[in-house]
Amino acid sequence: MNNLPDPVSFATAISSFSDYLKTQKRSTATVIAYANDLQQLRKYLEEHRITQATTVQTPHLQEFVAYLSNHGYTAKSVSRKLNSIKSFFKFLTSQGVITSDPAKPLDHPKYDTAAPRILSVDEYRKLRDASRLDIRMSAIVELLLQTGVRISELANIHLEDVVKNELTIRAAENNPARTVPLNKSAAAAVQNYLSVRPPVKDPHLFVTKTGRPLLVRNIRTAIDRYFTHAGIKNVKVNDLRHTFMAHQLQAGVDPEYLAKTVGHKRLSSTSKYFDFIKSSVSTLSSRLIEL
Repeated sequence: MNNLPDPVSFATAISSFSDYLKTQKRSTATVIAYANDLQQLRKYLEEHRITQATTVQTPHLQEFVAYLSNHGYTAKSVSRKLNSIKSFFKFLTSQGVITSDPAKPLDHPKYDTAAPRILSVDEYRKLRDASRLDIRMSAIVELLLQTGVRISELANIHLEDVVKNELTIRAAENNPARTVPLNKSAAAAVQNYLSVRPPVKDPHLFVTKTGRPLLVRNIRTAIDRYFTHAGIKNVKVNDLRHTFMAHQLQAGVDPEYLAKTVGHKRLSSTSKYFDFIKSSVSTLSSRLIEL
């Protein structure tokens, strides 16, 4: 970045910033999201005859933020885009491309964070009952409910990752590998599925009838269908992860142990669920409960 020409075009600066993010082991999704946000900024500024990243001033960015707010973007969306913009110009400043950070004075808009959707015991039992006759989906629902794994992690489980009462979650981009315990319900559901799994060469645990890996979008669509069958409203697949964490904390599971189990890098990401539950347990445990 230090040998970039001066002035520096947006295209060059965005490309260099994206390369930098990759060296920081940021996820592919994050790199793409940041790049898309910055391309949107670039297009807006070019329409206002600003084509160089080195000539951007704070008022230009303030006008862009106002433009977003006036064109239907929520405060949360604007705030997320500001994260991209601030990171971008902070990077340019650190590399000596610009001497003053034009994004530094910008404030994030305030917005209320919606509480996570936590299924009640009755609701997740209804989901389990609705999917029971579909052995593959029953195993998927059970793993999501009993381990709190991310849907992307579940789709990437290989046959060799399931060993007795343990499940290995593979490293993915900036998330390291970890081991998750399988309780009796989860282990039994997986074994039931393995008894009917097509005998194909693909190493993924969950495959289609034709032997292809079951994709995240396929899993999401199927579970959404069972949410409907179970009569559960206003719920998404990721809410099963919320449900797992909330019920574990409510039962007195040590938040540090739970954070390691679900792959949280910061304890605060796990502890925030205390704001949405009621727990009178005085002694912490490192033993997960069965939902």
